[in-house]
Amino acid sequence: MEMSARNRLKGTVKSLREDGLMAQVTVELPDGQSITSIITRDAAQALSLQQGDAVYAIIKSTEVMIGK
Repeated sequence: MEMSARNRLKGTVKSLREDGLMAQVTVELPDGQSITSIITRDAAQALSLQQGDAVYAIIKSTEVMIGK
């Protein structure tokens, strides 16, 4: 995955909760810490996110995006 953002944290989807239009994705980092991102439900479904998936938390400014 090529991206201009340099702040990428590799991790694993610890939990995924979809509710209405939004989804809450919690990513566990290799050191045991977690980071949570709120993304649209459509984005979570387009990425086919599931618990246990290897993902990147991409941090740009005040946003945390999820890439797979």
